[in-house]
Amino acid sequence: MTHKGLELRSLVKSDGELELSLAEVEVADPGPDEVLVRVEATPINPSDLGLLIGPADLSTLRAAGSKDRPVVTATVPPAGLKALKARLDQSMPVGNEGAGVVIAAGASPEAQALMGKTVAMIGGAMYAQYRIVRAADVLALPDDATPAEGASCFVNPLTALGMTETLRREGHKALVHTAAASNLGQMLVRICKADGIPLVNVVRSAEQERLLRDQGAEHVVDSTAPDFMDRLTDAVAATGATLAFDAIGGGRIGGQILSAMEAAANRTAGAYSRYGSSTHKQLYIYGGLDTRPTELVRNFGFAWGVGGWLLTPFLAKIGPEAAGRLRQRVAAELKTTFQSRYTAEIGLAEALDPKVIAAYSRRATGEKYLINPAKGL
Repeated sequence: MTHKGLELRSLVKSDGELELSLAEVEVADPGPDEVLVRVEATPINPSDLGLLIGPADLSTLRAAGSKDRPVVTATVPPAGLKALKARLDQSMPVGNEGAGVVIAAGASPEAQALMGKTVAMIGGAMYAQYRIVRAADVLALPDDATPAEGASCFVNPLTALGMTETLRREGHKALVHTAAASNLGQMLVRICKADGIPLVNVVRSAEQERLLRDQGAEHVVDSTAPDFMDRLTDAVAATGATLAFDAIGGGRIGGQILSAMEAAANRTAGAYSRYGSSTHKQLYIYGGLDTRPTELVRNFGFAWGVGGWLLTPFLAKIGPEAAGRLRQRVAAELKTTFQSRYTAEIGLAEALDPKVIAAYSRRATGEKYLINPAKGL
């Protein structure tokens, strides 16, 4: 039978207007190897905001429509509009990951085995009441897990595990992570503590530093402190970190980390070299919390690399067997290592409230919103 449900859509028009709305869509029966999931929890990740609101000027938000079917518009500046040419005038579903209950399943044994199960899933269009996905693409959660507990078990957990997997594969022994007080950062603290990996946590306030130290983090440095570079260099020297993952992207932080790695390496250098240390230093940018240009002051020699890092290409690179191993660890440690905390649970209509949009679009460290598509409808 056909199910009807609401789905959150983002539309950028050619005239420079962003429109967010709820659309009623029909969901047919699942195919032989598919399952139909009633979505009960789906998080708002920073990666979702790029599709949801993009470069829109949120000071221009305007609300219309009804309480149950709100429509929100905002202006996209001309400079931002140029970068969105490929998506103009297309109403696009939003939401990378989520969790819910399988309410219908295809005929294959793999699909039938999931009937009635609580599952987590990834693949887009999760800000919706229903979602059809391939049975092979869902992760069956433990029997005692709720959809809210499993809603964020792909993007953040697998990204954190991907960082430590990258460390092993590239031969590093310790790493540096920015925006370290985030949900992902707290997971990484727990992973590194369990796996014996030295970790340098870069945070943006004294309060965030206390938060991580209370959770057992050994090396935490506050980027707003006047002695930040000295403390960062000391922490890098103590751990031997030569790999960094930067969620901030813009500004000076990436270059500062490379500089600290070079200074730490030179503390034990046997002889001076005008080309800098021979220790390779690798910075991966995986986020864009700061949209300004990335600034690199090249005082870190010639043995360095800067690149982008994204979860999906990384999982494809390591192959299904290794990716499956990481997914099973997430399922086994869902309520411990990979536990997520949320600032608020909101419904689909609430997600289009201008005040709520202003709150979750701040991308504040430690704040995370969860959408329950059934709430208020």
